[in-house]
Amino acid sequence: MTILPRPRFLLGLLAVAGWLGASLPAFAAQPVKVPECTVILDAATGKTLHREGTCGERFNPFSTFKLPLALVGYDAGILEDEHTPSWDYKPEFKAVKRDQKTVDPAIWEKDSILWFSREITRRLGQERSAGYVSKLGYGNADVSGDAGKNNGLTDAWLLSSLKISPDEQVNFVRRMLAGQLPVSDKAYAMTKSIIPQFEAKDGWVIHGKTGSGWLPDKDGKANRNRPLGWFVGWAEANGRQVVFARMQVGTDKAESPKGHKVRDRFIEELAGLMRHD
Repeated sequence: MTILPRPRFLLGLLAVAGWLGASLPAFAAQPVKVPECTVILDAATGKTLHREGTCGERFNPFSTFKLPLALVGYDAGILEDEHTPSWDYKPEFKAVKRDQKTVDPAIWEKDSILWFSREITRRLGQERSAGYVSKLGYGNADVSGDAGKNNGLTDAWLLSSLKISPDEQVNFVRRMLAGQLPVSDKAYAMTKSIIPQFEAKDGWVIHGKTGSGWLPDKDGKANRNRPLGWFVGWAEANGRQVVFARMQVGTDKAESPKGHKVRDRFIEELAGLMRHD
């Protein structure tokens, strides 16, 4: 048997180490794959006009839940019109400073006020709230909240039990526009009137709700380096109506809140997407 001399053996090890050292940055430079989706359907026919990404995977809806919650609030008589009820902020709500103000339904949707959502669900109660979400067929319809925490009424749509996919979001909006949900005509009309509206290129008028949160880590807590953003709703131009959902996850905590960034990019891109459908 031939034994390599020690110097040559050491040189071999150094060469391998050098190769590994040179290769590691190449692996580290690979982009992090994160979920994202854009799906657009023709509102009248249901035809898919654009679908790209992880559109069948479920995520927490965060503030996009304010869309079905508005339908429920008006149907249940808790909400009356665009400006009634008008509820005053209370210290026990423990809201961020910008939300410490008097809020009505229009302000609630425009400024995405969490404590107002929680006041609606508290007035509904757990059984009634769960019944509505189930009847609406919204996502997995699970408003039980976190196990053992009794927080379904206040947190189910956040980093908790309620989840919905982009595909389910657009189908829900399409059913809403077609009047196929078990709510009153007033609930449809009032909800449509308070959802924020935006102007886009080629005459498109967009009605939509943002949502901002995070992906959960392995312990179910917010992964601040994975901000999640939603923009969900419908758009109209020249007698044509579409429904849409865009969901995107970021790779840096600096991208929070993500929803507004997702919304602004979608508004900018919608006309171009529709020219190529």
